[in-house]
Amino acid sequence: MQIPIKSILVFHAAARAGSISRAAEELSVTPSAVSQQIQLLEGQLGTTLMARAGRKVTLTEAGERYFSMITAQIEQISDATDSIRGFRSVTTLTIRATPTISNKWLLPRLGSFLEEHPELEVRLDGTNEPTDFSQELVDIELRHGDGRWPGLFVEGLVEEEFLPVCSPNYKGAGNFLPEELQNQRLIHSVKAQAQWNHWFPLAGVTAEKRWRRVLFDRSHMAIDAAVLGIGVALESTLMMERELQDKMLVPAVTDAPRIKLVTQWIVCPHSHLRQRKVMLFLEWMRKQRDEWQTRRVV
Repeated sequence: MQIPIKSILVFHAAARAGSISRAAEELSVTPSAVSQQIQLLEGQLGTTLMARAGRKVTLTEAGERYFSMITAQIEQISDATDSIRGFRSVTTLTIRATPTISNKWLLPRLGSFLEEHPELEVRLDGTNEPTDFSQELVDIELRHGDGRWPGLFVEGLVEEEFLPVCSPNYKGAGNFLPEELQNQRLIHSVKAQAQWNHWFPLAGVTAEKRWRRVLFDRSHMAIDAAVLGIGVALESTLMMERELQDKMLVPAVTDAPRIKLVTQWIVCPHSHLRQRKVMLFLEWMRKQRDEWQTRRVV
């Protein structure tokens, strides 16, 4: 019995997406239609290809083997179809990232990725909300947090260093003693993992009075506030790279102790690592990370 090519293509889409609903959206059909085609294929092959758990699917051993065997042929069919049509199809890579890393780190570098891969179209979604990969069409995410998200591929971006900074025009810039910072207006990023009450003990300072504070719920706003001379911020050298390089910000304290943390993580379902566009972006991110580490400004 000849197996319909439609069933094979539907199975491939669902296996690549790791989700029946995502495959249905991609193919512009209903989830039940996707399930029916996969069941038809399983019946004709005489084996189970997918195990279903709610809206998510995982490949069985036979499914993994079958997916790896057909992927190259399906990509060849896609390439041949595009060639006959006379144009190259546009592949969209959807990235989700926090507003701070989007604005301060990723966006200034994104042009090089687009130059290296002109066949890709990029959509950058800047939000602090973590992605529900079973429901949202996001390929890969740069997520802020502690890195503990079971069931997902998680790789730390880089170890960041947090230190007190201020505008070079701020009175006393670069010459403060750690204990003197308590008398300054302290800029707080309320969602940051490194806080002033972590830094002062490292500097051997015991809090003696209530600090004068200004609080922001986005680190990029705290960085911009420090540039404007509003106060002293405790921020990441990763996020302040441009401001430090251009001398818009300087260390407030000479030889200040630094808090070292990994707070930004590359996150996606393991199934997304089979996608060429995701692997290209992941490899590019690793290259950017390595280059940043070799040329840290402070």
